[in-house]
Amino acid sequence: MNKRNNSTQIIAIITMFFMFAMISFVTNMAAPFGNIWKNSYSWSGMLGNMMNFLAYLIMGIPAGKLMSRIGYKKTALIALGVGFVGMFVQYLSSLVGGDVATFSVQGEPVMLNFVIYLLGAFVCGFCVCMLNTVVNPMLNLLGGGGNRGNQLIQTGGTLNSLTGTLTPLLVGALIGQVTDSTAMSDVSPLLFIAMGVFALAFLVICFVNIPEPERSRQKRGGKGRYSAWSFRHLVLGVIAIFFYVGIEVGIPAELNFYLTDDPLCGAAIGGAVAAVYWLLMMVGRAASAAISGKVSTRTQLVFVASLAIVLVVVGIVMPNGIRVSMPGYSVAEGFRMFQVPISAVFFVLCGLCTSLMWGGIFNLSVEGLGKYTEQASGIFMMMVVGGGVMPFIQNLLAGSMGYMGSYWLVVVMLGYILFYALVGSRNVNTDIPTE
Repeated sequence: MNKRNNSTQIIAIITMFFMFAMISFVTNMAAPFGNIWKNSYSWSGMLGNMMNFLAYLIMGIPAGKLMSRIGYKKTALIALGVGFVGMFVQYLSSLVGGDVATFSVQGEPVMLNFVIYLLGAFVCGFCVCMLNTVVNPMLNLLGGGGNRGNQLIQTGGTLNSLTGTLTPLLVGALIGQVTDSTAMSDVSPLLFIAMGVFALAFLVICFVNIPEPERSRQKRGGKGRYSAWSFRHLVLGVIAIFFYVGIEVGIPAELNFYLTDDPLCGAAIGGAVAAVYWLLMMVGRAASAAISGKVSTRTQLVFVASLAIVLVVVGIVMPNGIRVSMPGYSVAEGFRMFQVPISAVFFVLCGLCTSLMWGGIFNLSVEGLGKYTEQASGIFMMMVVGGGVMPFIQNLLAGSMGYMGSYWLVVVMLGYILFYALVGSRNVNTDIPTE
């Protein structure tokens, strides 16, 4: 019986890892697809990405409620079905509406095919929101919470970072250099691959036994006077995750803008150097997965938050005239060395720190929540919208304070995460029944 239970648990963990990888695979299509649409609409590059984030805001709490009602497995199956539909809708944008105007922006007609693409990106956002709602608490549960739960989340995050890095490479291999003639039809093979992966994953999960003790506890407990919002460490963790996603996205995005405007760098170098940030996130998550069984989540979060504050502050105060060589990565040239302001080095190194924060904050926030875990997971997914809000605010600050000045906002957000790791993450509501 124990061998059977162990085998079931291993299969469930592998399934969650695969779903974690799919989340990044879908999400990271938005940026390279945005480069295609920029040929038609100069203002459209980040709209697909924004639609993904907007879906989190709308679907986060409903996804948690759905999981509480029907369980992890059925929620995952619905998410995969939604993802298939989202990819198909994006494929339709390459077939229809290219000569049909819908409305205009700044006097420029917007064609139906672009509207269809945005709808597809929005639907895919629902998919990844629901998958995230399932995967994070499930891995924490399968690991038994605590350090082991964080270890599984970080391992899944490593695969998430890997597919996030590979997706732009796959798009680049399909379309090569983006030109005025590049269209969504050029990436149709990738969309078909994605639909095939969703269909295969749906069939696999149909036959995988995913344990759902949290759901049964919810049924036994029934409705009462408490909810996930009753736990102080969860409420403070929700704020921390909102800031974290803003930090994760804002650091490389503003760095890219900074290097693009640098007269000795430009857009190509900016993108190539910023890509290393994401690669370092994968390295950091792999390292965390290796040590999480022995080093507590709180200790890791305190260390990386403190180090990130130091790196960002040093990057801010470093003179712009000091330049160093650092590696960058582009699809066309691979790895090579670039001459960049020394501040860029410190900002890129923050990828090692931010890599640990998602899993750490989630792990600490749901500790001791019991039957309220599903609701908490949905709340967390809603707060991913911070990845759209805070970088936008940082970019507004860059217009008035300069690029370096805008990073003080990042320092403030990192300071809050450090506070959360030291004080806010402690469960002071142990008297609330969770069974």
